[in-house]
Amino acid sequence: MPEELRGQAKLFDPLTTKGTAFTREERIKYGLLGLLPTAEKTLEQQVEHSWHEFSTRRDDLDKHIYLRALQDRNETLFYALLRAHIAETMPIVYTPTVGVACQRFSEIYRRPRGLFVSYPDRDRLAEVINNRPHRDPAVIVVTDGQRILGLGDQGIGGMGIPIGKLSLYTLIGGINPARTLPIVLDVGTDNVELLQDPQYLGWRHRRISDDEYYTFIDEFVTTVHGQLPNVLLQWEDFATAHAMPILERYRDKMLTFNDDIQGTAAVTLGALHGASKIAGRPLSQQQVVMLGAGSAGIGVLNMVQREMVAQGLSEAEAAERIWVVDVVGLLTDDRGDLSEEQEKFAKPADRIAGWGLSGPAQLADVVHHVDVGILMGLSTAAGAFTESIVREMASKAERPIIFPLSNPTSHAEAHPQELDEWTGGRALIATGSPFAPLRRDGVERPVAQCNNVYIFPAMGLAVTAAEARRVTDDMMRVAAATLGDTSPALSDPNAPLLPAWTDLPDVAVRIAHAVARQAVADGVAPARTDEQIAERITQVRWIPEYPD
Repeated sequence: MPEELRGQAKLFDPLTTKGTAFTREERIKYGLLGLLPTAEKTLEQQVEHSWHEFSTRRDDLDKHIYLRALQDRNETLFYALLRAHIAETMPIVYTPTVGVACQRFSEIYRRPRGLFVSYPDRDRLAEVINNRPHRDPAVIVVTDGQRILGLGDQGIGGMGIPIGKLSLYTLIGGINPARTLPIVLDVGTDNVELLQDPQYLGWRHRRISDDEYYTFIDEFVTTVHGQLPNVLLQWEDFATAHAMPILERYRDKMLTFNDDIQGTAAVTLGALHGASKIAGRPLSQQQVVMLGAGSAGIGVLNMVQREMVAQGLSEAEAAERIWVVDVVGLLTDDRGDLSEEQEKFAKPADRIAGWGLSGPAQLADVVHHVDVGILMGLSTAAGAFTESIVREMASKAERPIIFPLSNPTSHAEAHPQELDEWTGGRALIATGSPFAPLRRDGVERPVAQCNNVYIFPAMGLAVTAAEARRVTDDMMRVAAATLGDTSPALSDPNAPLLPAWTDLPDVAVRIAHAVARQAVADGVAPARTDEQIAERITQVRWIPEYPD
């Protein structure tokens, strides 16, 4: 058993400190007399004080910096504050404010957190991983900073994403903060502004070549798996060209998933579940259009296709109902620039020939010629869902389902208020970034945000509790279905398609139980009854409370 910390070591350990909540007896026991003001506060009083401090900060980035400093000082208080004010703090800890924090990471950097795994240290990877701040992490979130949200290459600034994600693993999923590990792979940056910025803290070098890159990734994974064979490794914000190959290479060899591909797909499918029921037309009978053919968009469509198959279609029949448009135009089988994943959804060129177009079919052409019921965007093309496109779609569908999913808010394909006005209030809407509530007939109506936070914290809780060895496709699909079953819109058509932020911890437990059960059914976790799974979830779930 490790020796109990005392004095300043106890006071300044963010995982075990109570700050002013140490009682007089504890101050004597741990050698803290004189190191703290006389007053003793409860955790609730500390939360109230911290909330006042938070509320006085002048802008969202300043609030983000305050919360990061609080996290570095006292993890329990940090999470107790977030839990008491989930709706207000989520956009500060994560999207959209985390995007600005990544852009200004070197400028606002205060204290190290996690691991900076740099390419120049590639010959000492075992030492780097062994230097991790906590010995037994259950979850690692790793990025290489190349495709941060919709902001592009942020180099080492991408570290803000793993830090923010893991904060939500703890807040929502109950993963003990001592068992989380954020990692950034510093393999250079092609962002010239960063390379020329004297404040930039990363390796000043162009990104390494693909051959060097994949060798480095393999060495990193091998080292992590060797030291931490049971850890969940989540890949985050990797470039489209790298994301899918990395996932395919390791998904059957270790406990891992890609949140941009699988998490985005699961939460989107969860929202579609409720929307399709309200529209009175199951997913298998819808024509689905996706603007954006990156790893996230294709990941969503893969899961949509699997759900259509689960509803009775063949894979080919499901693919026929899915249309994908990228920056060039509609994916067709005569294009030579498509990846293997994209080719699955390419339309026969002769099927489009009758449209009489002089070039590749664009989004407006697809909406004009196809009975589109679902329109989604993961393109980062701001304003791409134009009024004319939306109005034409609304003329064909009684309840058009429209999901502008790109992050951050400035890159959304349309704003919810516009969609509501252009469809006469008939659109079923979910977004990727947070938006203000819709105002219609003098009433405010919250807009569902397809934030991956509905999925990944629950996955972390599920695989930790179930002691899973892999993350299967069916585990993700069950997560989506369970989320869909919690949709407030199922009982109130005017309610959002997804639960409120304040309900997230309870929703996560429900999803975790279903996913853990599926892990057992898939043979990737030890056999347990439902009661045993529930008991395991209770055992591993961390709550921000001071120990007696």
